[in-house]
Parts: sequence; structure tokens; C-alpha cells
Amino acid sequence: MFKTKVKVYFYDADPAGIIFYASLFKFVHAAYEDFMRSLSTERNFFFDRDYILPIMHAEADYVKPIKVADELRVEVIVSSLRNSSFELSYKFYKDDNQFAALAKTVHVCVLKEKFEKIELPKDLYEKLKLSVS
Repeated sequence: MFKTKVKVYFYDADPAGIIFYASLFKFVHAAYEDFMRSLSTERNFFFDRDYILPIMHAEADYVKPIKVADELRVEVIVSSLRNSSFELSYKFYKDDNQFAALAKTVHVCVLKEKFEKIELPKDLYEKLKLSVS
């Protein structure tokens, strides 16, 4: 499991001071980038010439109100791993350890030039495999 933290700022909220639903996905993507960097794979998939890992599905459940100035702990786990794709789950906790939200993203590996689905590179697959829960 990978852990990181985020803070909710005023610009992340709606006029009622509750997180704007799309802002959670901004936090999801930041956690995703941090998680991928932590894997220390041979490739940098954000700038790779051959492969990319686009999101093919995203969802979120909001359990407790997330407000301006909340500091959230984000836990990232590999919830599913297949030959060409993987699913990440993101659990958001408030400072008092209250579970606040759950998000999921599904990423597929494709050739950048042709946008054709391919198997995950072996080094990435092996690193993701170590994080499966």
C-alpha cells in the first residue's frame, strides 16, 4: 500500500465549502502520479515514447463531507491486475481517521502511436503485482 497526503483548499470546494466532486479526481491523479513514481520502474510512463497508460474508467463514492482545510491521507492499492490493465483504489481519510471517500481508476496499457492495447511491460507488471491487495 502506498500512502500520501493532500490538503483541501478553497478553490477545491463549492460555495458551501464542501469539496467539489471533480476536485477529488484531481487528488486521485496526484496520488496516482506519486504512486507510479514510487514504483521506480525502468520507464517513466508519463513521458514514454512508446507506451501510455490512459484511464478507461473512473468512479468515486463520497462517504463523509470533505471540507476546506481538511488534510486527507490517501491510501493507494492495486485492487486488480490483468495482463493489459490494472485498477487502483484510493481511500481518503480525514485527520481523525474517518473514512471520507473511495475512488477507483482503471488504466490500460496501449502503444502510443497506434493506440492499440498491449500487455503491460514486465517490470511494471511485477512492481504492480507486489502492491496487489
